[in-house]
Amino acid sequence: MNRDEIFGGIVIFLFGMVTALLSLKMPIGTFRMAGTGLFPLCLGILLMVLSGLFLSRIFFRGKKVTAKQDIVETHGSIKQLTFFFGSMVLVTLFFNRLGYPFSSFLLMLALLRILGVKKWTVSLPLSFVTATVCYFLFIQWLKIPLPKGWIGL
Repeated sequence: MNRDEIFGGIVIFLFGMVTALLSLKMPIGTFRMAGTGLFPLCLGILLMVLSGLFLSRIFFRGKKVTAKQDIVETHGSIKQLTFFFGSMVLVTLFFNRLGYPFSSFLLMLALLRILGVKKWTVSLPLSFVTATVCYFLFIQWLKIPLPKGWIGL
């Protein structure tokens, strides 16, 4: 069992919990008339569920790892975790200026690269499709007022 995997799972769980708790201070609305707190609430709950499943898989796996493998995995996971939170912070800082569609595109692109998708022919179209689907889902269909940014979408 890798300590950094457990630490990363706990951090993501806590991040989801804080997101869900802070979203309760905003108007939630309904799925038909979503308020500004509905999307962060769903995201926080999803992060808590997925990290809970991840942590339970780690505890029930019980895999033995050599010291050399543990050092290599630790360095890689700390680096990935640092880049993950760094990209989240950067996108959050520039969210209003860039707007929702462009921010979601950049965040997806960064996360794919961090997670190891190195081919631009995969990561660029996947990021574009994800941002487009999210735009139509949240802005066009659910009518959630998200920042338009300099693009104006």
